[in-house]
Amino acid sequence: MQTSTADPYDVLGVPATASLAQIKLAFRKMASTFHPDRNPDANAAARFRDAQHAYEILSDEGRRQECDQRRQKHLLDDSRAAARSIFQSYLEGIA
Repeated sequence: MQTSTADPYDVLGVPATASLAQIKLAFRKMASTFHPDRNPDANAAARFRDAQHAYEILSDEGRRQECDQRRQKHLLDDSRAAARSIFQSYLEGIA
């Protein structure tokens, strides 16, 4: 099992709100572009594997929920920075 640190949504280029159909379409596009049989580039196989791994995560409801929870936790890891950013955005909005 591959343990990639890349965000599966970023790998496939879809938003976190993407439907399963959108995820499947994005995977199929990447797979046809980066499949090693179609693309002789040295990085194509690695990109294909990354897309495959991302699709495996996002197409399984349980694994997708775990991924979403990790993403949410990651956003809150540095709570001071998050609070500072929110406050700065607020100040810019009222200025």
